[in-house]
Amino acid sequence: MAHLLVFELPGGNDADVLQAALDRGDRFTFLSAQIGHYRAQAEVWALVSQASHWLDVPGLRYPQLEQQVLALHASDPFDAVLCLIDIRLVDAAHLAKALGLRFLNVRCATLLRDKFKVRSLLQSCGIAQPAFALAQSNEELQNAVAQLGLPVLIKPVDGFGSQNIVLIEHPEDLDPLLTPLGDMLPSGVDYGLGVKANDRLLVERYMTGTVVGCDTLSRNGVHQLLGVNEKVFYAQPSFAIRGGTFTPMAPEFSDLESYVFSLLDAVGFDWGAAHIELMLTRDGPQLIEINARLVGAKIARLMGLALGTSMHQQLIALHLGEAGANCLATGSVATTRWIVADQAGVLASITLPAQPDPAIGCVEILKHPGDRVQPPMDNADRIGYVMVCASTRQAAEDAAQAYVDQCVCHYQT
Repeated sequence: MAHLLVFELPGGNDADVLQAALDRGDRFTFLSAQIGHYRAQAEVWALVSQASHWLDVPGLRYPQLEQQVLALHASDPFDAVLCLIDIRLVDAAHLAKALGLRFLNVRCATLLRDKFKVRSLLQSCGIAQPAFALAQSNEELQNAVAQLGLPVLIKPVDGFGSQNIVLIEHPEDLDPLLTPLGDMLPSGVDYGLGVKANDRLLVERYMTGTVVGCDTLSRNGVHQLLGVNEKVFYAQPSFAIRGGTFTPMAPEFSDLESYVFSLLDAVGFDWGAAHIELMLTRDGPQLIEINARLVGAKIARLMGLALGTSMHQQLIALHLGEAGANCLATGSVATTRWIVADQAGVLASITLPAQPDPAIGCVEILKHPGDRVQPPMDNADRIGYVMVCASTRQAAEDAAQAYVDQCVCHYQT
């Protein structure tokens, strides 16, 4: 029975990693800057409350955090550190180093929390990057847009989850009466759990093509590509993901595999899970971003359906140094589609299909009656999802879309 130190929960509500630990027979200590956030969610607290210890560290100031963790480690030693949330990645890397446990090295963790520095490093390594610039004031932002030319994407260098992204595409978007460029900084963006944006913006040339997510596990710098998830998005101006189809590793992904491994080697990625988003353009694959964690938005469940294993259990085994199971192709693909609101309002209830397709592997509703909802602008607006596993991509996508089309949201009047 291993003792795991778990940092927060992705999305503030995704407790799959805790369930995986319990299913393995492991114990865990739960570390949070706002433990009350989890107490307020009955379903989540049912799992969080099974922790052997809770460490409630308001603000998560690192020296205080390390002191508390090392004190507990002296009496009840930890066997692994797990962090599936971007805003705590660097703290987790420092703690794992202090504890002598397997985790992503501090230098790489720090680098990957700054999208501008990642672009700069990869460019210096000769890896093609879209034109980009850094803006730390509204004046620098306007100059960067003028220098790069339209269309451009603007996003926080420390952002995550496809949130707080702005697309400047047409000349009219620069109209002084319409453009957001004059007052984007300071942003005041609150990432939650006591963390705010650092107000450094990455401006980069907008790319077009097919967006894919490549998910990897790395052990001592040796990487394994588990498969490729082709993503579909809602219509602009939304940047929310509508769903995707995950296909396990196959020979046709060998070129992508080589490219992804070159990115991981360039940034010095040595241990843990990574989720690498790419744009497949006419000129070949281009990096969107590297996320130094297991993929979020429930896609780890989607991968598990196709691979026939729990990805969270695989992650735990990796950080414990266990061999883990082989994540081999099962002959299946898995598709997810998200359930969203068709209007802004307060959710009253959701009517789900009475007779769902037997191929459906998972359905979960994340919003509750009384929650404010709106048509999807970013990933935080999604209400729930359906996942389907089938022998062909077409069958999986058709069944998933049919399910979503039959879902009906009801709103409070």
